[in-house]
Amino acid sequence: MIDKERPVLVTGGSGYIASWVVKQLLEQGYKVNATVRNKSKIAKVDHLLKLQKQFPGKLELYEADLLKEGSFAEAMKDCALVIHMASPFKVNVKDPQKELVDPALKGTRNILQTVNNTSTVKRVVLTSSVVAIYGDASDIEQTENGVFTEAYWNTTSSLKHQPYSYSKTLAEKEAWKFEGEQQRWDLVVINPSFVMGPSLSDRTDGESTDFMIQLLSGTFKSGAPYLAFGFVDVRDVAAAHILAGTKESASGRHITCATTKTMLDAATILRREFGDKYKLPSRQLPKFLMYLVGPFVGFSWKFVRNNVGIPMKFDNSYSKKDLGLVYRDLSETFKDQVEQLVKSGHVN
Repeated sequence: MIDKERPVLVTGGSGYIASWVVKQLLEQGYKVNATVRNKSKIAKVDHLLKLQKQFPGKLELYEADLLKEGSFAEAMKDCALVIHMASPFKVNVKDPQKELVDPALKGTRNILQTVNNTSTVKRVVLTSSVVAIYGDASDIEQTENGVFTEAYWNTTSSLKHQPYSYSKTLAEKEAWKFEGEQQRWDLVVINPSFVMGPSLSDRTDGESTDFMIQLLSGTFKSGAPYLAFGFVDVRDVAAAHILAGTKESASGRHITCATTKTMLDAATILRREFGDKYKLPSRQLPKFLMYLVGPFVGFSWKFVRNNVGIPMKFDNSYSKKDLGLVYRDLSETFKDQVEQLVKSGHVN
């Protein structure tokens, strides 16, 4: 479907998942235009500069700002496929409107307005999230069979409660609205669960890296809260984006999740791989304790009530059927991530 002579635009190209999308596109012979906020911040784009050397003439970097109208026009010129990934993923924020909602919502608007003005674009792939499907684990009680599917939307998040989830929900809804107002391009959405696995950059400011470092460093040595996560490998999520963009028949939303595990399950997988090398938790904290310590570690009582001790399940069958996606085993994901963190000096 996508002509390899035309570049593919990847917004937020220096990001954790986006970097893998760029790398896999280049490996498959595509030309890539990647946008970054600031090309002169070498620490943030160094891994992309290495890819430029590895694939001469195939990767162009452009500066663009989500909140600046028209700033993606140059990078989008002549593209048939736009993969929009630029959006902040932060959990602890001071001003959720400014730090999460504005870049997610206004950024999506800005990109899609530019898509409407760029006649070559035929498809947009949007990085959404499973948190556009649910807000709290307790939302599972409202589902038909106790399983989250692509049919559901998050209705329980707000600026004050789970603002990141709220920002992703607003942005995805806005994207579907834009798609419905025109006929030229179509939209395919990827809804990843908690993305883990090796990073192409050595930065540690991402939630996935932070989660792994906390698990390994003994933060939860005395016990882990019963929090269930859908986990998925970053390389599989990147593959899902490319399949969504290049497979003509691809359509709709796609829960991208390999398996659901608790924090203690995650620690058990790591212990199987690395023995007693790290200070991993070996027991679960009772929920009442989370009510006591939660507020000191950033968990409100409402979050504890609606998330701790509640199992979750995701249906990933549509991503397999529609995209032909094959998921890695979580032990491979964790092993490769730890080895990358050791190699880059972030973990002993």
